[in-house]
Amino acid sequence: MALSELERKRIEKVMEAFMERRRPPAHVRDRLDFVWRLEGQSVSLYEVRPLMDDASRIVENPVFKATFVRKSGRWKLYWQRADLKWHGYDPHPELASLEDVLQVVEKDEYACFFG
Repeated sequence: MALSELERKRIEKVMEAFMERRRPPAHVRDRLDFVWRLEGQSVSLYEVRPLMDDASRIVENPVFKATFVRKSGRWKLYWQRADLKWHGYDPHPELASLEDVLQVVEKDEYACFFG
């Protein structure tokens, strides 16, 4: 079942607050920035930067993905490993809220999200 409009608005509010805390200063954003997307029941964050050898090309590198599981009412947290596949984040595979997900991501205890 898709997210309701109320759930989507709540996610937008939570993610915009996160972006206010995590985005680099405005004068750096042409070289490094973050963008988030809501796709289906998943929220994803990407690092956006120009390629080192061709600044005219922009690349997006995934930081995390969190998927809402309606049946359990919980969020599953994923990170992308070197094999370019999404893997459950073992220290905290499921969390009660998107705010909890973002706390784990910001803490980045094992350097899986921001390196």
